[in-house]
Amino acid sequence: MSLVLNRFGGNSLYVLDEPEAALSPTRQMTLMVRINELVKQNCQFIIATHSPILLAYPDADIFTLDENGIKLTQYEETEHYIVTRQFLNNPQKMIRYLFDSD
Repeated sequence: MSLVLNRFGGNSLYVLDEPEAALSPTRQMTLMVRINELVKQNCQFIIATHSPILLAYPDADIFTLDENGIKLTQYEETEHYIVTRQFLNNPQKMIRYLFDSD
């Protein structure tokens, strides 16, 4: 986070690999604010992420990669969004499903 806040500047291309790895959800939102500031300064970002928070960046092109290749995907159709939504909508059900080995 310190790198993005203090070293990133305008007119640049940044390639980030899972920048959310050590960030809380609140810090991920802070990262999105900084990315937005940099986009307004003529920056572009290519980000590999599993974060449904970062995936929600407005007007982002989201590509999924699987055994069938690369596909442009809507935010609500990403696995990360679907799984997170299912968990948050009913954590008790998901825990039962995950822990029920009988």
